[in-house]
Amino acid sequence: MNSRARVAAFMDRPLVGNAIIGVIAFNALLLGLETSGRVMESAGPLITMLDRLCLGIFVVEILLKLYAHRLRFFTSGWNLFDFIIVGISLVPATGGLTVLRALRILRVLRVVSVTPRLRRVVEGFLTALPGMGSVFLLMSLIFYIGAVMATNLFAASFPQWFGTIGRSAYSLFQVMTLESWSMGIVRPVMEVYPYAWAFFVPFIMMTTFAVVNLLVGLIVNSMQDAHAEESNAATDAYRDEVLSRLAAIEARLGAEERGGTKASARGGARE
Repeated sequence: MNSRARVAAFMDRPLVGNAIIGVIAFNALLLGLETSGRVMESAGPLITMLDRLCLGIFVVEILLKLYAHRLRFFTSGWNLFDFIIVGISLVPATGGLTVLRALRILRVLRVVSVTPRLRRVVEGFLTALPGMGSVFLLMSLIFYIGAVMATNLFAASFPQWFGTIGRSAYSLFQVMTLESWSMGIVRPVMEVYPYAWAFFVPFIMMTTFAVVNLLVGLIVNSMQDAHAEESNAATDAYRDEVLSRLAAIEARLGAEERGGTKASARGGARE
């Protein structure tokens, strides 16, 4: 085994992965402490030094993976994700790039790339995106139709909520989330337009209880499919391993039988 293979095997050890998760969690705690002026006044240099140490560990991890896998490192989407996150952290947060200092918290997202179960959730979500696009298009049509209707119906008395299509769409979005939709919007509207419930109740039924649940169903199905594919891959790998072992056992038994047959033939010839 060459040095690259040894480094790759070392990085794939569960102990190394758990250690990286621990560093990510510790670094997240440090980044949270940096937002406290009182804490930075008392232990600012120590927190800054520990933060740089964590970043150094992340850089070493990326460099070891690059050494082990070379250009194959960039064929993995998760490796690219880690590379970009760590690269953003290395950019000096000075001048016009000061906003990048706030983006350092993105390092916490690296816990997704090193945790198989979280990766499965994200992969399921990404798999569901094509189907979700159709659902989003349907929801956009419903919102557009509802915004036009609400503007025409309620703009005269409630311009702050339904004065324009944009305001109507935002108000309907609040209604869809069920956040203060009744006492905050619908009941005040019904005091002027008693039959406004005939508009809002079907809108809630279509968006909150139908379309949103359809999105959840798509994500759940995609996660189940991703889990099934992973299970099938593990089963296939186990089956191949068992078959290879059986083939090796059969070959060894065949060799022993041939050896025994030759020995018997030589004994018969001597007799």
